[in-house]
Amino acid sequence: MRATAPSRTQLGAPPATGGAPLDFEVSNLWKVFGADSARIASDESMRSHSAADILASTGCVTAVRDLSFSVARGEVFVVMGLSGSGKSTLVRCLTRLIEPTAGAISLDGHDVMALNPKELRELRRRKVSMVFQHFGLLPFRSVLDNVAFGLEIRGIGPAERYATAREVIELVGLHGYEARFPDQLSGGMQQRVGLARALAADPDVLLFDEPFSALDPLIRRDMQAEVIRLHRDMGKTMVFITHDLNEALKLGDRILIMRNGELVQIGTGDELVGAPADEYVADFVSDVARSHVLTLKWVVTDVPHDLPSGASTLPANTIISDAIPAVLGSSSPVLVVDGDTVIGVVDRDAILREVAGVPHIC
Repeated sequence: MRATAPSRTQLGAPPATGGAPLDFEVSNLWKVFGADSARIASDESMRSHSAADILASTGCVTAVRDLSFSVARGEVFVVMGLSGSGKSTLVRCLTRLIEPTAGAISLDGHDVMALNPKELRELRRRKVSMVFQHFGLLPFRSVLDNVAFGLEIRGIGPAERYATAREVIELVGLHGYEARFPDQLSGGMQQRVGLARALAADPDVLLFDEPFSALDPLIRRDMQAEVIRLHRDMGKTMVFITHDLNEALKLGDRILIMRNGELVQIGTGDELVGAPADEYVADFVSDVARSHVLTLKWVVTDVPHDLPSGASTLPANTIISDAIPAVLGSSSPVLVVDGDTVIGVVDRDAILREVAGVPHIC
């Protein structure tokens, strides 16, 4: 018996949020670039045509195509795909930095598409902050002034804005660098300033558009750890754009995979690795160390009739690699439980197959 992925991982299915309050709800979102954009987004017949066919026949580019998903409050939601998949266009549509062609966007229950220019500015200043790949720091302002800049344009007085900026600088590990200028900082430190500037506004939601892709691998790893720490400490909702699957698996509570502007699959990391929706997703996850992503629910088998009494147990959400000592150290199969329910057993052979990279099939 192999555990099957929840239904939300099926192609085109909307994500579940476990009943948690939502920050973003996106429905049937389109962004089409070109003179005939409105017609393409409203024409039902266009949904059966590929992006390449639409480009060839109309000269229009469908960057985001009939996309629907939800982001729960406090969730780290990752959007990933290859270059040109539409992920950066999507994240800019969420606050209408790029104006969507059609569809609905709701933030904390408010209709983003209905906001006037003044209301949009307030949304971007107070509720949502964005961290870009290119830091965009003001070169002739110190670290302290860069971090305080967003508060300054909101009209907050010097004493309050500098006190807030110093607190956030401490939070991101830049204490002692307040008087430095951007060209005196490493790339990783500059990105920390950009992150601090976004946090200083105390937004409800943080949007990250491939913020670490230009950084060296070691600095990138440090910044990923920093985002994880900040999320643990602050609980902010985060929408994170990346083309790096390992980064997505490390950061994301759930991951949305895009191709040619469309949703291909959405789910947790183990759902994508354990039950890819199609060959495209399967290729994406083919090099992933399965035993470091999948949980025991993916490798359980039926409980044997001759299982000795008093067998040890492990939770179903235990990562396979974390279960190795307990399973290999047991003389009999280990019971796998989901709450109070036994869903099966896992034995040495199942563990060793996954460690060796051999999928479990029954």
